[in-house]
Amino acid sequence: MRDYEENEVLTGEEVTPTGHLVFNIDVMLAKRKMSVTELAKKVGITLANMSILKSGKAKAVKVSTIEKLCEILACQPGDLFEYVKDNE
Repeated sequence: MRDYEENEVLTGEEVTPTGHLVFNIDVMLAKRKMSVTELAKKVGITLANMSILKSGKAKAVKVSTIEKLCEILACQPGDLFEYVKDNE
């Protein structure tokens, strides 16, 4: 989560991200001793699309897909991915 300076004001201007999301689905799969194939079937998406999610190459993810992942893996959204600054 980004920390804001005490006197920093957020404006209505569009923000350009200076980082990216890192998907931790592999970590959760290992903790739950579940295969990626099994997870894809339970979520109801193709193995190819699950691989795109795992690799972090997805451009968008449905909220319903995140909900299913959380239900199946018994986790919170923050367990699935994190935001990392590009310079870190």
